[in-house]
Amino acid sequence: MTETLIVRPATQADLAGVDALLGRSYPALLKDAYPPSILVTAIPLISKAQPRLLASGTYFVVIDGEEIVGAGGWTRALPGGAGPGRSGVGNIRHVATDHSRVRRGIGRKLMTRVLSSAREAGIRRLECLSTLMAEPFYAACGFETVGPITLNLRAGIDFPAIHMQRTL
Repeated sequence: MTETLIVRPATQADLAGVDALLGRSYPALLKDAYPPSILVTAIPLISKAQPRLLASGTYFVVIDGEEIVGAGGWTRALPGGAGPGRSGVGNIRHVATDHSRVRRGIGRKLMTRVLSSAREAGIRRLECLSTLMAEPFYAACGFETVGPITLNLRAGIDFPAIHMQRTL
């Protein structure tokens, strides 16, 4: 069966579908890159759709038929509500592909739309806080590694990541 992938802006109606995608995919995709002690505390925090992102106009879903098989986007605001960001700089946000369908062009199609949207909005550079296992994907999309970073998800819950960036 040939996949018919459609990329469109997310809406609030996509909340349950994005939740389902993140909930089934993050545990499977991250299990080889992180120890169980990190995943058991981090997965419940990172695998929930964020309503403000879905309403941003710069967060997208990839649909195959009726199923959401990819999601992600960018914002000017920093991840986690850490501030408004910097002029001309955007931030890649909450990207995921269905774990059973990786390496089929879903992530690439999504990132093509994300990069185009950011460029059209006047963004000159995108920052990315990549999971350890996604670094090669972002590198293939033109991002360069800045270095390792530790994200504090909540008091006592630290999550190792990779800071990456790309000029548009």
